[in-house]
Amino acid sequence: MAEKYHVAVLGGGPGGYVAAVRAAQLGLKTVIIEKDNLGGICLNWGCIPTKSLLKNAEIYDLMKYHSSEFGIKVQGLEFDFSKIIKRSRDISDQIVKNIEFLIKKNKIDRIKGFGKLASASKIDIINPEGKSIDSVTAENIIIATGARPKNIPSIPVDHKMIITSTEAMNLPEQPKELIVVGAGAIGVEFAYFYSVLGTKVTLIEMLDSILPVEDKEVSLTLEKSFKKRGIDILTNAAVQKAEIKSNKVNVCALVNGSLKELTADKVLCAVGVTGNVEGFGLEKLGIELYKNHIKVDKSNYSTNVKGVFAIGDVIGPPWLAHVASAEGIHCVEKIKGLTPPDINYNNVPGCTYCQPQVASIGFTEQKAKEAGYELKIGKFPFMASGKAFAIGEREGFVKLIFDAKYGELLGAHIIGSEATEMIAELAMAKSLEATAESIIKTIHAHPTLSESVMEAVGVAYNEAIHI
Repeated sequence: MAEKYHVAVLGGGPGGYVAAVRAAQLGLKTVIIEKDNLGGICLNWGCIPTKSLLKNAEIYDLMKYHSSEFGIKVQGLEFDFSKIIKRSRDISDQIVKNIEFLIKKNKIDRIKGFGKLASASKIDIINPEGKSIDSVTAENIIIATGARPKNIPSIPVDHKMIITSTEAMNLPEQPKELIVVGAGAIGVEFAYFYSVLGTKVTLIEMLDSILPVEDKEVSLTLEKSFKKRGIDILTNAAVQKAEIKSNKVNVCALVNGSLKELTADKVLCAVGVTGNVEGFGLEKLGIELYKNHIKVDKSNYSTNVKGVFAIGDVIGPPWLAHVASAEGIHCVEKIKGLTPPDINYNNVPGCTYCQPQVASIGFTEQKAKEAGYELKIGKFPFMASGKAFAIGEREGFVKLIFDAKYGELLGAHIIGSEATEMIAELAMAKSLEATAESIIKTIHAHPTLSESVMEAVGVAYNEAIHI
């Protein structure tokens, strides 16, 4: 007889395992079903291992190009590409073990296998031969199957020469030339990593700027920084085809209306992701999809089938691990009968971990204007920060956008050394509906990079001291 649970979670990524842990904390008998390692793409092939690679690049870049500024002499500086990759994999493996421990600690049953929905309350466990070998039943099923890199016909991925982010972080050898198609966070991070290590990188973006979702000033600043590093950037560029010929990949792109031909050892396709909605029974249950993602009611993440919920990347953008985790917690708390406030998707921070780092939350200047707000904008450069001067990280700025009428913080944008850490203050401020006055009257420690937040408010309201 099938084991019975209050909650069955299908998928063990940062949405699924977090939902399972929260369910167990709330006293719900819980099972998590995942055919691979727990942690999903994020811990195994995304967030964590890429940050390991990027830290390697950051250290190498500092030692190679800036050590003399700190009075440090370095001779014969080298790196071992295979050890850089191994360190990344080792870190990922250890964190996966930590997640397995969390599951055991919270007395959550763990089934390693492929789960397929047999009904709104039953999941069959399928073996590699496609046969059902077990099943579980649950009052509530949460689908957290995530997403995978999107493929497009003009860039036929073979996972060897034309690759995805998964292969890009686990290559046996460093490519001499790399073309990155797509200049969102994934494309930009890999462009930075490989260029620092000496790979000749070309970054192609269909829209008119890299990191196109970011504030335009941030995108232009990062583009300028990347070009100084020697990265070739082609915007307003659409790849017509990519073909493998003689151990090279030839790429033909339409750039501002003109055809341009490029050649590289590898091409990384980083044009986005698509939901994992195939093969586990959605059609049988009649679960409604929207643009290849599961459609849900975001007040509780229920699908159109009673008792079946969905969270994380499989329900569409924003495709962020911290959003999946928040959705998982919210979903489970609603199942329990609690009344958490709905997630405000305009209060979700986004981070890109190249150098300089990029982080933002809320409206860009353009979007705020389109929404009809009258604005006060403050921009404080790290060039004017004593701490940034002391640590040799003077590139970038903090830009804050306020509603001129009420002083409410509408958006925050940071490009600089520790942007991804600094954004937390502004995420808290925005979630509490902080005003310009409350931020500028909060005493910030000196010397810190975070003082630049206070100073940016001062710029907006003509109260800045250090600029």
